[in-house]
Amino acid sequence: MASITIDGIVKQFGGNTVLQNLSLHIPDGAFYTLLGPSGCGKTTLLRCIAGFYDPDQGKLLFDKDDVTRVSTHHRDIGMVFQDYALFPDKSAFDNVAYGLRARKVAKPEITRRVNEALDKVGLAALADRYPAQMSGGQRQRVALARALVIRPRVLLMDEPLSNLDAKMRLQMRDVILDLVREAGITTVFVTHDQEEALAMSDRIAIMDRGRIAQLGTPEELYGTPVNAYVADFIGSANVVPVSTQPAGSSDAAHVRYQLAGRTLDGVTDGSPIGPEGVLIARPEDLSLMAPAPHVPNAVLGQVLRRQYLGFKTAYRIQLENGPEIRVELHAGNTVADFHAGDNVQVLVPVDCRVVAA
Repeated sequence: MASITIDGIVKQFGGNTVLQNLSLHIPDGAFYTLLGPSGCGKTTLLRCIAGFYDPDQGKLLFDKDDVTRVSTHHRDIGMVFQDYALFPDKSAFDNVAYGLRARKVAKPEITRRVNEALDKVGLAALADRYPAQMSGGQRQRVALARALVIRPRVLLMDEPLSNLDAKMRLQMRDVILDLVREAGITTVFVTHDQEEALAMSDRIAIMDRGRIAQLGTPEELYGTPVNAYVADFIGSANVVPVSTQPAGSSDAAHVRYQLAGRTLDGVTDGSPIGPEGVLIARPEDLSLMAPAPHVPNAVLGQVLRRQYLGFKTAYRIQLENGPEIRVELHAGNTVADFHAGDNVQVLVPVDCRVVAA
């Protein structure tokens, strides 16, 4: 097992800088996720860690070992690919045994470790089957067993669940987490699926154009995003431009802002915002009320659409002289129900964040 230190990595392709002086430390045994849209650099960073790409600048350490120019097969990594990358002409047993045979492990030890690995992923009875005879979930389990059986210092996973159906993705999340926690392996997991990242990670690095926009726990990223990009990518946030004004308070975290013709109170992280800011309001944090009497920190609007979704009811609201926003009322909420065309007040909690535009 090993910690991973990425120090000032730069990677270019044809004059296009894909990783921009990126630094990150992943502690030994941690489960870190690289999250972001296509083209943000997350897979390029994973491939630099794996040794498939050589960085143009910077260095990479496993513990205190500089592996920046070390070849992939000497880095002692396990890799799980999006397309599984199994040998079609080898059985599940032989696919899992491949790395051990390449390391010239004794035959009895190979048999013991492969059978143990297949048992852990629930495929002991399918050791003789070939990939074409297996489902997608079973092939993914073989790929995971193959990566773990060599007992690598680092486990790297490149969107390993993206080819599975929704139900199998949920099952494989638990399988992966159980196995890597048991083994204590430092894991770097790449995905564009925010739900996977929130459910599985110790920490998440949200990437944006070759940089890390924010690094934090799932709770930190969801609750206190540093900017509109992070807020919009993690969860479903209303990201609304607002005009700010002096708060008239000694509290540096307090801000007053204009929205839909009303002056509301909010919070910041204490950093200067300027006259233009962005309100970040999660739909589930907002409430709907009758249009009168007026309540503090509320704006007027009209319901454009109502969608009943069982555990919640989702609304699209057109604010009076303002933008359209989304509100979600969860089952058990005692606030009155509203329908398309109804006039309402939208209550914006005072702990909603305003960040710099």
